[in-house]
Amino acid sequence: MRRVGARSSARGRVRDGIQLAGGQVSRGLAVALTAAAGGLVALQAPINSRLGKSTGTFPAASISFGIGLAILVAIVLVSGDIGGVARAGHGPWWALLGGALGAAYVASVLVTVRTLGAGGVTAATIAGQLTMAVIIDQFGLVGVARQPIDVSRVVGLVLLVAGVFLVVRH
Repeated sequence: MRRVGARSSARGRVRDGIQLAGGQVSRGLAVALTAAAGGLVALQAPINSRLGKSTGTFPAASISFGIGLAILVAIVLVSGDIGGVARAGHGPWWALLGGALGAAYVASVLVTVRTLGAGGVTAATIAGQLTMAVIIDQFGLVGVARQPIDVSRVVGLVLLVAGVFLVVRH
């Protein structure tokens, strides 16, 4: 997190505020932070499932997103970059789909975690994420630099899918 003044960047304009995205950190720190966030995602499924037992699937998803929205609005207000919200329409239309994709994920996990368990849902999620990420890299989709699929990536995907079957097989 760093304070930034008004400036132009490849990712868009940033006014006075705190820049949380777009900066670069060391590879080791990036892996550690992402792994920690992944641990939180593993907690999210059973927590939301428990909420869903009390409220129902879609009310639980709505409550989960509502709390997340409240936290993010507070962060935007504290960071001083409320103008960034107004600039959301300046990018491609598909850049606004992240919330819809998140809602689809949370709603599906609320249903599947009762069958697969937290480990199964997490394993299947990671396999799906990595498979889609490799496809995105291969074709350079959604603004990502093209990185062709090679043998090591295919082997990694096969091993990951095998791991999912081992985790969910009982």
